[in-house]
Amino acid sequence: MAIDVGNTHTVVGVHDGADWIAMWRRSTDADDTEDQIGVWLRGLFDLSGLPWKVDSAICASVVPALDPALDKMCERWLNVRLRFLRRGDQVGLKVSYEPPTAVGADRLANALGALVKYRPPIIVVDFGTATTFDAIDSEGTYAGGAILPGVHVSSQALFGRAAKLPAVEFKAPEKAIGKTTVQSLQSGIMLGYAGAIDALAARIGAELGEARVIATGGLGSLFLGLCESLEEYEPTLTLDGLLVAHERLSGN
Repeated sequence: MAIDVGNTHTVVGVHDGADWIAMWRRSTDADDTEDQIGVWLRGLFDLSGLPWKVDSAICASVVPALDPALDKMCERWLNVRLRFLRRGDQVGLKVSYEPPTAVGADRLANALGALVKYRPPIIVVDFGTATTFDAIDSEGTYAGGAILPGVHVSSQALFGRAAKLPAVEFKAPEKAIGKTTVQSLQSGIMLGYAGAIDALAARIGAELGEARVIATGGLGSLFLGLCESLEEYEPTLTLDGLLVAHERLSGN
């Protein structure tokens, strides 16, 4: 079982050794107890027809307050030790960052997942609470990146401060010139954000060399066709990286 704890959502995946056979998402709540998490997970295992048992578990978390509850949940209800991916040197990933320990575990997992599937240099664009750019150089070193406010965060800030502007669906309009307020907002949010992605990817790529640009995260699929720079969408990339981390931590 792999657990990716983000600031907004937590994603849990169950892998059978060949493929991800189940994936679930919930809102992240730092106040959850081990029992609350266990009840939620047990229910999903049951609904998916899976036995309430895993052989091992690994986690990437950017919400440290939730880590003890997750650890206790795995120990108490699944009788397994929860491993945490915290540093690149744990799993043989060289990190060029100051300090190296400041790189989020999800970003390390993204790099590990990308390196299994693609030849570096690689840029991973992860569409989450923040949109992060992870740069992996030609030697396979995590070289750093960029952090941009996520599209949800940016748009919610706009809607919250402008009383007359309605919340809109994240959908690109047919034309950049909006003829209605909704179209204008969709143009600014979706096309403007796509332009920012392309601009940052181009600048990072100029420093890395010719790089593959891969998207992941909840909204990544929406921007695949809007951004000229994005080549592929890998929805399970973070979980894939956690699987790699698990294998390396287990010595497999």
